[in-house]
Amino acid sequence: MTVLSTRALNRATLARQLPLDRAGLPVLDAVAHLCGLQAQEPQEPFTGLPPRGLWRARAGVRNLPLSSWLGREVDPPSADGSDPVGQALVRRYLAAYGPAATADLRAWSGLAGLPAAVAAVREELAAFRDERGRELLDLPGAPRPDPGTPAPVRFLPAFDNAILGYDDRGRIIDDAHRGLSVAGARVVLVDGRVSATWTVEDDTVLVTPLRGLSPAERAAVAEEGGALASFLSDGGSDRTRLVPS
Repeated sequence: MTVLSTRALNRATLARQLPLDRAGLPVLDAVAHLCGLQAQEPQEPFTGLPPRGLWRARAGVRNLPLSSWLGREVDPPSADGSDPVGQALVRRYLAAYGPAATADLRAWSGLAGLPAAVAAVREELAAFRDERGRELLDLPGAPRPDPGTPAPVRFLPAFDNAILGYDDRGRIIDDAHRGLSVAGARVVLVDGRVSATWTVEDDTVLVTPLRGLSPAERAAVAEEGGALASFLSDGGSDRTRLVPS
């Protein structure tokens, strides 16, 4: 069975969650693909969509019914005891988060792993292992970019799906910083991984690195931070500043 490196899983997650390339999708299509957005803090999704190439997000976000992001009508369990909704949920989760383990599906959905639904669709899925030996499932034709694919700097909001969508978040954030993902910190991805936090003060995006950044990385962070500052200030400012940790 093919073993996927942590970097390979990182690039797959970035491709599925849309920060790898500017998606250029209509807002509703992007939200449906992502299976909704985390919104414990209601304003955070407005920041989460621009890093995915949706700069008109403020005007486009709507509440989506369950049937929209399942991509099908929500049917009750069939008379034969099968669970079509659960099966659709497994497919939709893998489309947006795969390759992933059943523990990741359970952590994301809050359900007990949907074992019957996973078993029902298993034959149509591709199987891999991660570096820890866990079995990972995925849709066969879903994007799994080369691990060497460059990953641009991206600013993510608090509680973003790309981090919270997994039980094992090691593909995108170091264990030492895992607490940031549940503490409401806004984070910066550099080379695909959480490498800084950010906040806004006086229309300036302030970036606090979590590790040493190279001059090229600092320049890329400043450029993307400036674009975010402009978005958040409706064009009034493009200021960004790196501050000591």
